[in-house]
Amino acid sequence: MAAPVTFAVVAAVALVALCGGGGARAQDMDNEWARNRGFYGGTGGGVGGGLLPQSDVDLLEFPLNLEYLEAEFFCWSALGYGLDGIDASLTGGGPAPVGAQTAALTPFVRDIATQFCYQEVGHLRAIKQNVKGFPRPLLDISAANFGKIVETAMNTTLDPPFNPYENSLNFLLASYIIPYVGLTGYVGANPRLLTPQARKLVAGLLGVESAQDAVIRALLYEHGLSRVASYGVGVAELTAHISELRNVLGRKGVKDEGLVVAPGQGPEGQTVGNIIAGDRFSLAYDRTPEEILGVVYGSGDPAKAGGFFPQGADGRIARAFIA
Repeated sequence: MAAPVTFAVVAAVALVALCGGGGARAQDMDNEWARNRGFYGGTGGGVGGGLLPQSDVDLLEFPLNLEYLEAEFFCWSALGYGLDGIDASLTGGGPAPVGAQTAALTPFVRDIATQFCYQEVGHLRAIKQNVKGFPRPLLDISAANFGKIVETAMNTTLDPPFNPYENSLNFLLASYIIPYVGLTGYVGANPRLLTPQARKLVAGLLGVESAQDAVIRALLYEHGLSRVASYGVGVAELTAHISELRNVLGRKGVKDEGLVVAPGQGPEGQTVGNIIAGDRFSLAYDRTPEEILGVVYGSGDPAKAGGFFPQGADGRIARAFIA
């Protein structure tokens, strides 16, 4: 019996050395490994509060561009003011968005937009607790810019021009344009992240962005056959045009689908209804920063700024394409 007891005692001592009394030494080893791998300390006080590699920092900072865009569009549409009126410190002193205005929404849709607004504010806070970030870039959320996107998607000139702030249906269609792009970006970033801290943050952001997109698609799906203003096009058809435009601008095949798809292309090939976009296994599509920039710039080229970002997006990843 002595041998097993001796073995147990030795094992226990070793375990304490590794997990207890040797905790400081293990932490020192982790820190040394981190330094040798090019890790750098984050802003401190973050969700994870640990070290982040530069690659994780870059991948977490990049989506700030889209979070700024979503926050300003939803907040202005619902409340009549944006980040400057909620917490100006979140803007980092960046320029005010172009063309922002209050939308003429029903109480129900305004309530949803208000919730989306404050969710995006929370996203900005969460990201900036983990990485330094950058000031709000110049954003164009004018009716003219949204109108141009819709006209490009439909390959026609609309009269009157599409105005996202005119009514609830137009607002939902404009909202269809934005959150989904960020969603695919988070899906694309996740496997490239190295640390649990960064993956946890992205998982949390992805969960809420996906939910927002699902709400928008569900509300539009209910009006799938409704006509949009005097344009002679149905809601579902317009979403298909917008999704196809994003596929073209992303330049990496089909990563976007409208509310209705061709027979055989819905979930398991069993439906034409497509309330949630997904690949043949009903998994979310992914996009790289390069693809996302091509989409939000409206140029298909990550080196050619425009669209929602007249002066380009910010962060090391975005700037690298323009440098």
